[in-house]
Amino acid sequence: MLLHSNILGEGKPFVILHGFLGMSDNWKTLGNQFSEKGFQVHLVDQRNHGRSFHDDAFNYEVLAQDLKQYCDEYELEDVILLGHSMGGKTAMLFAAEYPELVSKLIVADISPRFYPVHHDAILDGLCALDFSKIKGRGEADKVLSSYVSDFGTRQFLLKNLYWVEKGQLGLRLNLEVLKREVAEVGESLPSYLKFDKATLFLRGDRSEYIGLDDETIISNQFPKAGIVAISNAGHWLHAENPKDFFDAVIGFVS
Repeated sequence: MLLHSNILGEGKPFVILHGFLGMSDNWKTLGNQFSEKGFQVHLVDQRNHGRSFHDDAFNYEVLAQDLKQYCDEYELEDVILLGHSMGGKTAMLFAAEYPELVSKLIVADISPRFYPVHHDAILDGLCALDFSKIKGRGEADKVLSSYVSDFGTRQFLLKNLYWVEKGQLGLRLNLEVLKREVAEVGESLPSYLKFDKATLFLRGDRSEYIGLDDETIISNQFPKAGIVAISNAGHWLHAENPKDFFDAVIGFVS
């Protein structure tokens, strides 16, 4: 089964992977901006997310294999690969396993290390959405607000809502599998993996996902990596400060 994607523009292939509970649509604005700079941008939905297929298997090895199959199908090589959070771990693993396919790697606000599970409240909130009763986005937001206080996070999550049929809402996410396998999202990548080409790690200056200890781990596994902080941004740095994020990426890939 092939991953769903939205392909924008013409030029050197530039593949973007969203984070956990996200989708390719989250990257549409930036994707269009990158395509205007002469790249063919592939906004990809990872399995169990967005419009891609649902499957019981969910870990970084299968996510990297999905991307390999995608690149084979579209005959992509010499790819610029950007991944945020969970997508960043997929991108790191893919680049280490298939270095011949990747020319430059960009990782947004994640390190190769282990992260403890911290999505419990979000997943509980999404599971509490009863679409036999909920008939609109406002009603879904009201239910979710009991679990997730931050408005911006709720808006991000509610992008997964869609009309299954007239009058019937649903979620594009494969919630059952993602809840069951949530520990996989925080798993560390094997310490022996290395990618020895140009790499850029971007971190939000208000995020705690990449700290001083991570800089050592990163330099061991990605010896040609630079780490740049995006100001006035937390974990969703590309959404919170898209201008500086765009400038940093374009500066690196140009």
